[in-house]
Amino acid sequence: MKSKPANRIYLSPPHMGSGELRYIHDAFDTNWIAPVGPHINEFEKQLASYTGAKHAAVLSSGTAAIHLALQILGVGRGDSVICQSFTFAGSAFPVIYQGAKPIFIDSESDTWNMDPNTLADALKQINESPNKLPRAIIPVHLYGMPYNTKDIHEIAAHYEIPVIEDAAEALGSTVNEKLCGSFGDIGILSFNGNKIITTSGGGALLSDNEEYIAKAKFLATQARDDEPHYQHTEIG
Repeated sequence: MKSKPANRIYLSPPHMGSGELRYIHDAFDTNWIAPVGPHINEFEKQLASYTGAKHAAVLSSGTAAIHLALQILGVGRGDSVICQSFTFAGSAFPVIYQGAKPIFIDSESDTWNMDPNTLADALKQINESPNKLPRAIIPVHLYGMPYNTKDIHEIAAHYEIPVIEDAAEALGSTVNEKLCGSFGDIGILSFNGNKIITTSGGGALLSDNEEYIAKAKFLATQARDDEPHYQHTEIG
């Protein structure tokens, strides 16, 4: 006789209320369906204000945000990028898209995220070899648990390697009252169906560097020079 299956516990089931439905209706009623519109402008402003980042660009996914971040930093064929071994594949796939090589760093026991000691050892070995240093480091706040921001960013600064902070699952998490997503040279968020807030799909790129965000928006909208990325229309 088959045993009764245990009740399924979902990782992060989305909750949709009346507010979400109202904004969906508003987008339809005002005909702001694609590709952009006033709700996107407002969402970007609120993301920047909430996280403490100076600028934000909303995109099609967190993976797309990492892909654009790598392009912005000039990562290409023949380069390498430090990645976290325990993470979703979307943290590393964009490295391959760029023709670069991911170098995986194992986790520490405290956070289950990138181990600063292992990172330091790896970079020391690379620096003492004929190989060039990685072009970026992508640590991850896995399941909303912040990685060791202090040590990892100190190591990155020592070698002058930019950090792409994967905060896809960590919107709202803090380290010493500083919001995740605002630590890196570029921060990444995801709004997939299992994230803290969801737009079904979607992601965002955060940075204090205005040029990074401007370039991300340019590349994300078919790289057109003849018209602005967003029309600055207020929500009625």
